[in-house]
Amino acid sequence: MDKMNNKTTGNAGEDLATEYLGKLKYKILGRNISYPFGEIDILAQDKGTIVIVEVKSVRGGGWGSAHDLVRYRKQQKLKLLALAIEKDYPRSDIRVDVIGIDNGKIEHIKNAVEG
Repeated sequence: MDKMNNKTTGNAGEDLATEYLGKLKYKILGRNISYPFGEIDILAQDKGTIVIVEVKSVRGGGWGSAHDLVRYRKQQKLKLLALAIEKDYPRSDIRVDVIGIDNGKIEHIKNAVEG
């Protein structure tokens, strides 16, 4: 799969994830927020908690769960992003969720990356 197809699949996945989170009454604070060390796919608020949402979109099975797609290096980047967000939202709890999308099926893992 080439980069353009990956980008298209990723954008479509983020759109689905945003719609899904809206149905759960999350407030969407931003999308594709760039930092020098990584990007936040979706920044949302779930009641009093600020949620960094990593979206993983795949087409076709065999890739494993959404959690399996967020490997060690990505987890470390998400932890750095959480530290950066803490500075912008100092009185809020911060959580990292992963949403996996495979052919329209959504898997949502809360607190997917800890520490």
